Amino acid sequence: MILFAAAGIGALLALIYLVTRFHKFGFMQKLSENRKWLSWGLSALPVAGLVIVTVINLYIGIIITLHLALIWALCDLVTFIHRKRRHSWSSRYVTGVAAIMITAVYLGAGWFFAHHVFETDYRLKTKKQLEHSPLRVAMFADSHLGVTLDGEEFAEQMKRVDEQSPDVVIIAGDFVDDDSKRSDMVLACSALGKIDTKYGVIYVDGNHDKGYGNGRDFTIDDLYTELEKNGVKILRDEVFEAGNVYFIGRKDHHDEDRLSAKQLMEQADEEKYTIIIDHQPRDYDAEAAAGADLVLSGHTHGGHIFPSGFVGLAMGFNDRVYGKEVRGDTTFIVTSGISGWAIPFKTGCISEYVIIDIYDR
Repeated sequence: MILFAAAGIGALLALIYLVTRFHKFGFMQKLSENRKWLSWGLSALPVAGLVIVTVINLYIGIIITLHLALIWALCDLVTFIHRKRRHSWSSRYVTGVAAIMITAVYLGAGWFFAHHVFETDYRLKTKKQLEHSPLRVAMFADSHLGVTLDGEEFAEQMKRVDEQSPDVVIIAGDFVDDDSKRSDMVLACSALGKIDTKYGVIYVDGNHDKGYGNGRDFTIDDLYTELEKNGVKILRDEVFEAGNVYFIGRKDHHDEDRLSAKQLMEQADEEKYTIIIDHQPRDYDAEAAAGADLVLSGHTHGGHIFPSGFVGLAMGFNDRVYGKEVRGDTTFIVTSGISGWAIPFKTGCISEYVIIDIYDR
């Protein structure tokens, strides 16, 4: 909430700053000599457009406003340094054009990386005996149905996952969003049921799956029903054994009654390979101490909008934002998500699903 409040205040200040920047264009300066009120009114028009965008979609409007203001400020700084060194104070205001173009390209790339799903591959080794080697795990998180993927688009991505012939598919939370539509949820669950695997599809809760309000037309129980109807195994602080591997699904971090990593690991055979699925990557020390071989998470969206991932790390929200990390005998992998929450841009990462091949020695 503090971050959202700061973003809102920052956006308001950015709008004021942008009005002064648009007023710097040459034709505005000339108009200001005779009709000052008109020049300021015209300078406010582009900013009024940003306000309209914000009213239509709060998150898109704030993201565009903040990025344009920050990039413009950096361009102003570069221009100031350049002119100071050259002792030139030309009235030509090319800085504004450059700022607008850079913002458009930067956020355009962010739109592309949010709406195009990539495959990320990992190869791991274990000394423990697997039923067959390699064990191929397909994992994704944070589909947040309805943001960048509706039900049909999600189904297309599941066809790509199916083509990789996974032994098991793991959904590491936030399958749906607070305002996902039931029709998209049903289509997505049906797509999961069509994936051909040896050990099935496993789902764990994320913080958005239950919903934070009444903005959608189905409940968490409706979601569970559709998942189970399509053969998906739901693990809520439960242990599931298949293929000489223990899959341990944890309740979300915000569930007050969730069991500890140690309590869950006690239900598994330490001689066999263990995979903990924990939506939020913020219990690394306990999970490593409990003796897990692999921990899979999502939640962070890989940072989503740069540099929010680093802010999360600095404030202790997460133990890792993205990628692979090894602590002792435990490997941790955090995915940036197959989609993202609310904001249809990704400037700090890509959208992805993950393929993990685990080899025994």
